[in-house]
Amino acid sequence: MERVDMTTVSNGVNVKALLDARDALKGAPEAAQFTWRATSKWQNGVHSTTRIQQFFGLGQEQNHKTEAVFEADHPEVFAAEDNGITPIEYLLVGLASCLTAGVASVAQNRGIQLRSVESTVEGNHDIRGILGADSDVRNGFNDIKVTFTIDADASEKDIEALVAQSQKRSAVFDALTNPTSVTVEVA
Repeated sequence: MERVDMTTVSNGVNVKALLDARDALKGAPEAAQFTWRATSKWQNGVHSTTRIQQFFGLGQEQNHKTEAVFEADHPEVFAAEDNGITPIEYLLVGLASCLTAGVASVAQNRGIQLRSVESTVEGNHDIRGILGADSDVRNGFNDIKVTFTIDADASEKDIEALVAQSQKRSAVFDALTNPTSVTVEVA
């Protein structure tokens, strides 16, 4: 892609640090093994509070700068208190934020200045499965659609390539579209 405007592109992404980390981890695959953690505590009804602070990475325990707290519940139409979004909506949050951040990172790396990026994620869900009303209906989403609106100094083809590369590198997209081993146990 030939850039006409030679000004410095700034989308707020430190691509050099990301590329340096990629190069460093190629020679130290053990340091690239991360364990992300979330601890959830039941409150009442179907309301729970989940906290995220610590994780393991680069060979040692790490901490986020601040603890993140997430409230999950069901809406009043499910005879609940509606103290937070539903757990399945958090999947949409993860997918939207991962893909959107990916667009910014890829654009920075490709020298494309962004003015705005917005993603809308919709998941179609037949709740008869989770309610046990129909054993032939799955519990999760039937399908998910992501729609981007992007304003950037780039052609439509280049913007489509940004989105495609973001999708290719997204951990959340991968986890949702490929089988992931999940173990559930009682301590």
